[in-house]
Amino acid sequence: MVSIPEVPLSLGSRSIPRVGMGTAAYPFAPESTKQAILHAIELGYRHFDTASLYRSEKPLGEAIAEALQRGLIKSRAELFITSKLWCNDAHHDLVLPALHQSLQNLQLDYLDLYLIHWPMRLKPGAFTLPVNEEDILPLDLKSVWEAMEECQKLGLAKSIGVSNFTTRKLEELLRFARIPPAVNQVEMNPVWQQKKLREFCKEKGIHVTAYSPIGGQDGPGNRNLVMESEVLKEIAKARGRTVAQVSLRWVYEQGVSMVVKSFKKERLEENIKFFDWELSEEECQKICQIPQCKKISVQSLLFRKESSKSDVLSDADIVEE
Repeated sequence: MVSIPEVPLSLGSRSIPRVGMGTAAYPFAPESTKQAILHAIELGYRHFDTASLYRSEKPLGEAIAEALQRGLIKSRAELFITSKLWCNDAHHDLVLPALHQSLQNLQLDYLDLYLIHWPMRLKPGAFTLPVNEEDILPLDLKSVWEAMEECQKLGLAKSIGVSNFTTRKLEELLRFARIPPAVNQVEMNPVWQQKKLREFCKEKGIHVTAYSPIGGQDGPGNRNLVMESEVLKEIAKARGRTVAQVSLRWVYEQGVSMVVKSFKKERLEENIKFFDWELSEEECQKICQIPQCKKISVQSLLFRKESSKSDVLSDADIVEE
C-alpha cells in the first residue's frame, strides 16, 4: 500500500492528501464506482472527490461503510471526503439542505471539504445537462458564501472552498468572506498550467487542487492534448515512465494536490507511482513552454449553445485570464 503525502490547509482541522480519486463517471455505473473506490482504498488512496452532480455520493458512502466493515480502514477519520454544491442549490436557503442530502447519501456526519461547484446559479430544481439557458440566474455569491460558512460553523464541513473560480471571482469572494476559501479546485495540467491563478492563490493562502491532471478525453476534437504532447512523450521515454506519470509528477511539483479519475485497477496503481523521482530543471523548462489550451469551459460543458446571458455569466467569471 502506498503512503500518499499530505499538505496542511490554511484553514480547517486536517491536511489534504496530495493525490485523491475523482468519482465522476459518464455513463454513471454505481456498482463499478463502488468497487473501484474499494480497490483505491486498498492501494492507499484516502481522498475521494464527489459531488451531487456526479451521482457518486451513494456508492462512495457504501464503499466507505464496506471498507470499515472489512477493516480496510480503522475509522472514517482516515479518509478525506470532498463533495460539491451544484448550481441549482446555490441559493442561501438551499445550501444547508443540500449538504444534509449529501451527508445522507454518503452515510457520514461531516465532510472534510465542501465546495461551490461553479461560480453560477440555476433555478431551484434545475438539474439537467446541458443547462437550459432560461434556468440561469444571477449568482448572489455573498449570501451563498454566508450559508457555506454556516456549514463550517456547524461542523458539517471541516473546511469550505470553491471550484472553477478565477482570480476575479476569488477577489470578489475575499472582499466579504469571514471564512476565506481553503481550497480552489480547478483544471490544471501541463497543457493548462494556471500560473497566474496559482500565484494569486498562494498569496492569499488558498490551496489549489487540480482536476484533469492528465488531461481527460474532452479536449478540442475529443483529443487528450496532455497524452498527445511530444514534450511529455520525450520525457517519459527518457525516464522509463508513462506520459501520465510525467504529467502527474509535474503537477505534484507545483505544490498543489490533485484528483485523478480512473476506475481501472492498473491505472489507479499507476497514478500513485510517481513519488520516488523528480523532474530535472531542463525538463521543467520544456514543460513550461508547452502551448496552453483549456479543456473545460462552462459553455462547452453546460450549454446547448453559447449563452447570451452576458449580464449574469461572463467569460471573465469562468475562464482564467
